Amino acid sequence: MKKIAIIFIFLSFSVSAQYTDINIVKEVKVKNKGVVVSAHPLASEAGAKILRMGGNAYDAIVATQYALAVVYPQAGNIGGGGFLVGVKNNGEKFTLDYRETAPYKATHDMYINKNGKANTDLSQNGRLAVGIPGSVAGFFATLKHCKLPMDQLIQPAIDLAEKGFAITEQEANLLNLNKEYFLKHNQSSIAFVKNTSWKSGDLLIQKDLAETLKLIQKLGLKGFYEGKTADLLVSEMKRGNGIITLKDLKNYKVAERKALEFEYKGNDVVSMPLPSSGGILLAQMLTMSGYENLEKYQQNSTTAVQVMVEAERRAYADRAEYMGDPDFITDKTSYLISDEYLKNRWKSFSFNQATPSSEVGKIIKQPKESTETTHISVIDKDGNAASVTTTLNGLYGSKVVVSGAGFFLNNEMDDFSIKPGVPNMFGAVGGEANSIQPNKRMLSSMTPTIVLKNNKPYMVVGTPGGTTIPTSVYQSIVNVIDFKLNANIAVNSPKFHHQWLPETVAFEKNFPETTTNELEKLGYKNEKRNQIGRTEMILIDENGNIHAVADGRGDDSVAVE
Repeated sequence: MKKIAIIFIFLSFSVSAQYTDINIVKEVKVKNKGVVVSAHPLASEAGAKILRMGGNAYDAIVATQYALAVVYPQAGNIGGGGFLVGVKNNGEKFTLDYRETAPYKATHDMYINKNGKANTDLSQNGRLAVGIPGSVAGFFATLKHCKLPMDQLIQPAIDLAEKGFAITEQEANLLNLNKEYFLKHNQSSIAFVKNTSWKSGDLLIQKDLAETLKLIQKLGLKGFYEGKTADLLVSEMKRGNGIITLKDLKNYKVAERKALEFEYKGNDVVSMPLPSSGGILLAQMLTMSGYENLEKYQQNSTTAVQVMVEAERRAYADRAEYMGDPDFITDKTSYLISDEYLKNRWKSFSFNQATPSSEVGKIIKQPKESTETTHISVIDKDGNAASVTTTLNGLYGSKVVVSGAGFFLNNEMDDFSIKPGVPNMFGAVGGEANSIQPNKRMLSSMTPTIVLKNNKPYMVVGTPGGTTIPTSVYQSIVNVIDFKLNANIAVNSPKFHHQWLPETVAFEKNFPETTTNELEKLGYKNEKRNQIGRTEMILIDENGNIHAVADGRGDDSVAVE
């Protein structure tokens, strides 16, 4: 059996805590073994440990998510929400929607001041920005697909929180940069603030979080949504202008939804339906660019990028107008991804010039969506696959830590269209379809996806990145299927993104300048970004060989069973 591992970081410190050796593994090739790819090496290792204990892909997904809540607090969470897409080795496909919901006391105009202007500070920071957390309920909903009990799956996270772990340079920098926000929004001392600056190798110990996890381990769902933790969360709401109540927490429910499936060049793509916009956008973009047969062009060439940008433009215009929580709106998915609709949508495309965004959608400003999400891709030795994207929305969510419970709360209310036409923190715009209503789920861009070939998992893929998530997953799939690139190049090649509004096309700073210069001549407005997404990809060939890659843009890492 051939195994390749590229190890980027090794840290060792002469201290008493357990988790001071960190191996960041960027690429692995194995066969007949399970693999986990996530944003942090200790979280990936937690999932791999569960696989070694006899767990399946869904056991590993739960353990990895809990571990990310400890070691990756900027996005990993128990105070946020997420989506899971699963494909079992018997062909069963399922999704779990544990997206946050609006509290019962939420109102349509709750972030509009007396002058009729939207106050985005209230929707993005502090206690009023918090949606009802769904993550823990999602972990328990996953249990029916698991082999091991929850008390075993949560134990690695408890150990990490209680004993502490050495933080990476990236995490140290983020904690230092956000110290003033932590102090502003928290009246009690929290584990993420200390008198001196954080540095690589410092130990982060989270005793309060460990106790919260132990309550979940002992009491199950009631250990989070009722009892002590629920009381602490509601008390935290009362320290500011938060509106989540004990009743809100007790009544939270996970939604099991039918996976969104469509065909692309002989492959079956399985993705997330509404309230994720990602699956619909992916289907639209792949179908429209498929009309021009991208195989004819080189990856990141002017023509290929132009085709893909114009597919993105049209899809994101539809996102703003039609998409929201399917329990509150008329779900037009089947129409929006139909060949008849998309062929008509594509008629205005021209190789000669950029299509003005005003010609493909009714201009309304788009809400922004935080890039601070995190993704996990898993496959086990038996061929069960899981793709999960989870989030607090913004970096460290609302910046509020539940006093005495030790976890960050989300600022997911900003993902609603807080006022039609007002952009959210990621620039995405929305209309009434994504307006605020009690118990409603806010629209998301998270796009956990599994691609099947001959009814077996071929690709497990996803990424963080707010509104750039669907375009990054789109490019990853095209890179492999159309441009025939291996997993490493597909993941780490420079990316681009367009979302209808603003009119500009974003390119990573290392994107080929010959392409961006030629696109400018065709009327495209370009901007540079340091980074777009952090993709986690697993490819499985027809012989069962697995190629797993963690994005080189961060501390992301692969772990093997």
